[in-house]
Amino acid sequence: MAENTKATATTDTAAVAAGDVGARIKELQEKLTQYAYLYYVKDAPVVDDRTYDLMYRELVNLETAHPEYIVPSSPTQRVGAKLTGDFPKVEHGRPMLSLGNVFSEAEVRGFGERVQKELGHAPKYVVELKIDGLAVNIHYENGVFVRAVTRGDGRVGEDVTANVRTIRSVPLIIDNAPPYIEIRGEAYMPHKEFKRINEERDEAGEPTFVNPRNAAAGSLRQLDPAVTAARNLDFFAYAIGQSEGSDIDSQAALLQRLESYKFHVNPHYKVCDTIDEVVAQIQYWDTARHELPYDTDGMVIKVNSFADQEVLGATVKDPRWATAYKYPPEEAETIVKDITINLGRTGVLTPTAELEPVFISGTNVSRATLHNEDFIKEKDIRIGDHVLIHKAAEIIPEVIKVLPERRTGAEQEFHMPTQCPVCDSPVVRKEGEVAVRCSNRHCPAVEKEQIIHYASRDAMNIEGLGPALVEGLVTNRLIGDVADLYSLTEERLVTMERMGKKSAQNLLKAIETSKTRGLGRLLFALGIRLIGAKAGATIAAQYPSMEALRAASTDELTAIPEIGPTMAQALSAYFTDAHNIELIDRLQKAGVVMTEEKTEAAGDELAGEIIVLTGKLESMGRTEAGQLLAAHGAKITGSVSKKTTLVIAGEDSGSKLTKANELGIRVINEEEFLALIKPWQ
Repeated sequence: MAENTKATATTDTAAVAAGDVGARIKELQEKLTQYAYLYYVKDAPVVDDRTYDLMYRELVNLETAHPEYIVPSSPTQRVGAKLTGDFPKVEHGRPMLSLGNVFSEAEVRGFGERVQKELGHAPKYVVELKIDGLAVNIHYENGVFVRAVTRGDGRVGEDVTANVRTIRSVPLIIDNAPPYIEIRGEAYMPHKEFKRINEERDEAGEPTFVNPRNAAAGSLRQLDPAVTAARNLDFFAYAIGQSEGSDIDSQAALLQRLESYKFHVNPHYKVCDTIDEVVAQIQYWDTARHELPYDTDGMVIKVNSFADQEVLGATVKDPRWATAYKYPPEEAETIVKDITINLGRTGVLTPTAELEPVFISGTNVSRATLHNEDFIKEKDIRIGDHVLIHKAAEIIPEVIKVLPERRTGAEQEFHMPTQCPVCDSPVVRKEGEVAVRCSNRHCPAVEKEQIIHYASRDAMNIEGLGPALVEGLVTNRLIGDVADLYSLTEERLVTMERMGKKSAQNLLKAIETSKTRGLGRLLFALGIRLIGAKAGATIAAQYPSMEALRAASTDELTAIPEIGPTMAQALSAYFTDAHNIELIDRLQKAGVVMTEEKTEAAGDELAGEIIVLTGKLESMGRTEAGQLLAAHGAKITGSVSKKTTLVIAGEDSGSKLTKANELGIRVINEEEFLALIKPWQ
């Protein structure tokens, strides 16, 4: 849970010895619930990851030994058993009405005029970001989470209780709640998760999600809650459905009450005294929304007073006291100049559209992934086509559709190659997969990409071993895989063009240093499907030796926090492949460290600092920089908020730097960062 503190996690042996197991279990349940709230909702963690994990493990062990003390609100109960069959249908006690839409400033003002006329006075409004996710209605009885239902058609939805329980920002118990209350809001997928999951699916040859909303909807309809849990959904609460004994009299008061219930409430709502202020908010967020870490496609305008809402009433479909302003989609027309093939480190052939450069969502776009053969066929994309593109999650350029009316007849249909464009080996497409792969495990392009990944900063960080040098080493047959790096000699290296004695010595020194990176980074470096840098570190914290990890069962791996069944299966599959085992053995014989040492705090100079790293650092990778700062007491986060105390901005810093400047947060460049850490190196 990130922040380095003096907190420790030790079992209260005295209490347990005295037979007060129940008290210890209750204490752990309450503490872990509070820690999770501070981490996932308030972005203000008070214990580090290791402390949280040790306490969680203690709770699991105690509850396993004493199941009579397990309660539904325990942090251990978020991930339940698989569902068999379809999702049960549930009728909403109070309909979840849709919102009418307006599309212009004039229509917003028209909405205000109608409301004022019907009320006989000018009301106050609350303007909220319209989150592009999936509406969910969560039921609480006596403060305990009992059910979660999708909106469905507004009257009947699907019971997705087990999946919504996995969302860490949804409390399993709320204090001071009425006997019965329904909390309504939006389940959504943050951009960083959308990007991560699509990259993993692309690498695995699985269809990618079109957008974060599609991904969130698919995640909530998983029969296995563990899959949903691995997707790291979030939830913004914004309304109440049925309730017993509610004393709330306005939308603003409702949002404040939801915050007191410890829900994640979007902080960007605003109470507006006039319709002019509403319009000003819409205009502001037209640009500012692109800096948000989640999708929003509009603004929701609500009359603030519940008494006024009652007077205005509702139609059969939507409330007359609210409307949604929809921003026009940011799209751009361009031309597909060519379709090229890229080979990834798993041998997947990925088609890429080479585009006539076009400016969209803040950057010039000249390339867009076409994912796979089926994607191209479905959209009928041809070389020479005029197409519309946008950025999925404001990040990933994507072709939305072809404009067939712009065709001249000169366009060329694209066909996936039947042979690898690098080694001429046949390509294969397994049944049930969308990926087309090179059949040659030792394809130079695949080996090259694997070596580049292995040497990258967040993996083994072999300084000086970039793509061009790797290609030279492979082309000159000096190496064939990552293990061969450790058998390179100065005599062999100097035979390469433009490789002098000093350069060879520096490279060999960097390769030698890489042996000490530890198990976590090695797991990432090996390119195991679905195992990223964070997952590698998490796994190594639980199994600090390669020997212990290889002996672990899939079930044992699944039990690791944040490691779902799909990741566990990918890891197990990697260790059953004879080629992979041989590679690991060769690396071990070469002296590569395959254990993970417990990291001790190096100091507390940065205690209390909440730091965000953004942009490219020349001196080291951001992961390495973050680890160094954390070792000296800092908390490292991925997003800028009011709680951030320092932003370290490298080259090509984007929205995080912009937001830091807007919030008046201290920003330092790489030179100042190096000066900061110099005393510790």
